[in-house]
Amino acid sequence: MTETAFVVFTPSGKRGRFAHGTSVLDAARSIGVDLDSVCGGLGLCGRCQVEAGSGHFAKFGIESAPAHLSPPGEKEDRYANRRGLADGRRLGCSAQIQGDVVIDVPPESQVHKQVVRKRAEARDYTIDPAIRLHYVEVAEPDMHNPRSDFERLTDALGEQWSLDGLTADLHVLQGLQRALREGEWSATVAVHRAQRIVTVWPGFHERAYGAAFDIGSTTIACHLAEISSGSVAASAGRMNPQIRFGEDLMSRVSYVMMNPGGEAELTEAVRGAVNALIGEVAEQAGVARGDILNAAFVGNPIMHHLLLGIDPTELGGAPFALAASGGLTLQAAGIDLDINPGARIYVLPCIAGHVGADAAGVVLSEAPHRADETVLIVDVGTNAEIVLGNSERLLAASSPTGPAFEGAQIVAGQRAAPGAIERVRIDRDTLEARVKVIGCDLWSDEEGFWEATAATGVTGICGSGIIEALAEMYLAGILLADGTIAGAARARTERIAEEGRTFRYLLHPGEPAIAIHQNDVRAIQLAKAALMAGARLLMDRFEIARVDRIVLTGAFGSHIDPLYAMVLGMIPDCPLDKVSAAGNAAGTGALIALLDCAARAEIETVVRAIEKVETAVEPAFQRHFVDAMAIPHGTADYVHLPRAVTLPAAESAPAPAGRRRTGRRKR
Repeated sequence: MTETAFVVFTPSGKRGRFAHGTSVLDAARSIGVDLDSVCGGLGLCGRCQVEAGSGHFAKFGIESAPAHLSPPGEKEDRYANRRGLADGRRLGCSAQIQGDVVIDVPPESQVHKQVVRKRAEARDYTIDPAIRLHYVEVAEPDMHNPRSDFERLTDALGEQWSLDGLTADLHVLQGLQRALREGEWSATVAVHRAQRIVTVWPGFHERAYGAAFDIGSTTIACHLAEISSGSVAASAGRMNPQIRFGEDLMSRVSYVMMNPGGEAELTEAVRGAVNALIGEVAEQAGVARGDILNAAFVGNPIMHHLLLGIDPTELGGAPFALAASGGLTLQAAGIDLDINPGARIYVLPCIAGHVGADAAGVVLSEAPHRADETVLIVDVGTNAEIVLGNSERLLAASSPTGPAFEGAQIVAGQRAAPGAIERVRIDRDTLEARVKVIGCDLWSDEEGFWEATAATGVTGICGSGIIEALAEMYLAGILLADGTIAGAARARTERIAEEGRTFRYLLHPGEPAIAIHQNDVRAIQLAKAALMAGARLLMDRFEIARVDRIVLTGAFGSHIDPLYAMVLGMIPDCPLDKVSAAGNAAGTGALIALLDCAARAEIETVVRAIEKVETAVEPAFQRHFVDAMAIPHGTADYVHLPRAVTLPAAESAPAPAGRRRTGRRKR
């Protein structure tokens, strides 16, 4: 018989019995413990750190000891040598359960502790909701007129609201007689698309609500709106709990492929988060769940499929076939939403196998199909989605940037959370750096900084911080155009130190010391090259050398300084006053679709006309990728950028890895 052990996770209190040899990370995942993991259990990220309790825990009836976990293995030794591992800390992906144990998950390892910065942007909406409320007065039953309560209700709706041919959900019929009598033959009726009765309240019911969701691979955002006015009553966001199954989309597909029933686990996780957010926004606004009658969703294709309970395996390889791509109107109960039993949901259409409903939401929000100028829209994230075009033509593609922009694959990287470096400035003469961290408005060289950050400390560097750090290093001459940290700059500062055959730059001293390593630079180069290659591929297809306007969207893209994004070569050359951040444009698109039926028809029509470009099978993508490895770019001219910032003189450096050039490529 397989030997098992009793394991309790704190602070959540979740517990279970697991076979000896089960990794702590697998055990945590199986019972829904929020234990972070970016690298998918490879021992690279260190996000799954835990501590084993020592002693007798009477509350749990456990005698716990660190020895009840397997000894540190190769993965932990490698990680400890590379980044250090505090005494008592273990990697959950490596440590295996060998006996009864209490496992503490520290705050920095908890997914739900991360800061989520997504919000609906203030803008005007056309209000034409799919569900409308109608107050009616219904004739009482009469012995001489044997018409049913439902027939008399529909008579009243026809006479008082000109609504004819109505049908009803079963639950409406089940509660109709009680509602009419409680309301003394008056009722408020919710009608979907002027066709179907979905709810009946006794008497007068003034307001109904809808929820708009952006289901991202990293974060989920929810906006609760009053559907008749369009006013946003509450907003909330949280980390996508699917992260514990894998940071990037393909790792989650791999999890499904390797674990029978895995798709059900991921579906349950995302639906649970959606329901939790509904509870959160309802509480904020003082709204009953039963008053929420409609919801709209956007998300990338894999999130789209998992939300709907569809196995995403086919999206893991060519030809990346979607199970369904058009806009969908469904009953909320079909995806287990804990709102009004008659509620309906609308899921925006996907554009292609790698370009999802979130990109459709961005298009609906930013309306490039109505623009005279040529607009490049970039949703920066783990899987960047790119739209290019104008009123005459639209192109769309996705580009696999990976999680580096989120702080993964960076030695001191972390997600946006209090204590993370988010702004960087480097003195061009002394090469001294100063930083800002999330949760503090002071720069590190200002009086009071250390006191203001005492509670959180300076814990690492998030995505926007690493972008600024690398761009500032380039502008200061610390970083060469090929991405090499310049060892020669050691003569100017003690912050540059040798690290084997490469160098590192000390960004912030302290405990822990935050440095930029050569491998950090390479990780960002690979991510930004993939992003830029996707944009250049669309520009080639559009037969243009420059764009008129650039829009950065998404929770991460909206916090990047456009200047630094251009210095690093994440985006093409463009007048900086024509580069803007649109906030959570995908979420705004979901909100528009929630509140305006005409917008749903519009985006479905627009999506059918969008030309899809699959980067994975385009021969030119690799060429563009190699050129884009350079900072800001190996071949493209940047004529507007030098007007905004002084660029370093061109150094004689080798061509980007993978390609050597003898001259400028003709365009």
